[in-house]
Amino acid sequence: MRIIRDYQFVDPENRGASAAIGNFDGVHLGHQSVIDLARQAAPDAPLGIVTFEPHPREFFAHDAPPFRLMSREARASRLEKLGVARLYELNFNAALAALSPKGFAHKVIAQGFGLKHVIVGADFCFGQGRAGTATHLRQFGQDMGFGVTIAPLIEQAEETVSSTAIRRALSDGDPRLAASMLGHWHRIEGPVIGGEQRGRELGYPTANMSIDGLHPPAFGVYAVLVDVLEGPHAGSYNGVASMGVRPMFGENRPNLETFIFDFQGDLYGTALSVALVDHLRPEENFDGLNALIAQMDADSAEARKILSAL
Repeated sequence: MRIIRDYQFVDPENRGASAAIGNFDGVHLGHQSVIDLARQAAPDAPLGIVTFEPHPREFFAHDAPPFRLMSREARASRLEKLGVARLYELNFNAALAALSPKGFAHKVIAQGFGLKHVIVGADFCFGQGRAGTATHLRQFGQDMGFGVTIAPLIEQAEETVSSTAIRRALSDGDPRLAASMLGHWHRIEGPVIGGEQRGRELGYPTANMSIDGLHPPAFGVYAVLVDVLEGPHAGSYNGVASMGVRPMFGENRPNLETFIFDFQGDLYGTALSVALVDHLRPEENFDGLNALIAQMDADSAEARKILSAL
């Protein structure tokens, strides 16, 4: 997959794609249906995605609480797995935000990327002040020479599948509901960072990962699937993980600490992908280390039982 970030200087081989446009946070079932339409609309053209980095919401409200379901790297990895050949990852800045809907259609879609066909969701808005709609885009396409398909919204259990609905499910501690809308497990991806090594002292060494910039799921303990993405220990494992601020130890920066079952090895700096399967219990404060270890034993046993049934 090629990643193109500047619409003003595009090599000829990166033009002419059939592309879906949107933020694709989570790459959920609604996003996947739009991507499938892009694949079908022009099967002889490269399959593309036009998205934005940073997310426009981050640009306009940079002090807002973290809301993203995945990092740009995790999004690119997921899109590549779906067969995307051209990822047009536009730098969302003041100049891009100031383009009128017609200016965006002309300068970015038609002239910049030379897209053959574009697919957008029925709720798609674009251009300065989000003034452009999917219907406007269809008219611009007729005038400027690119095809436009408007994809219907996907509904599940009388609720539209959306990144907002997935965030709500994760906040409620229901990763299986989130997965039913995503079409895959919700994953935290990134490098293993240094910790206090308390888990090692308790007999539960953990791989610690930052969740900075991501929407925090409900704090507590989860049964998890773990993919080690690189290095000598690359592979898939089962485990149990704690998401939260570790109140027993007086710390307050949220992170994810994962204990991988039946694993020995050094993972510092290694990229992991940790899938949340079930929320076992909320984060708790224990009277002492013995009570904590007993609960960790129980959590591990429950997680093993859940994961063995997948």
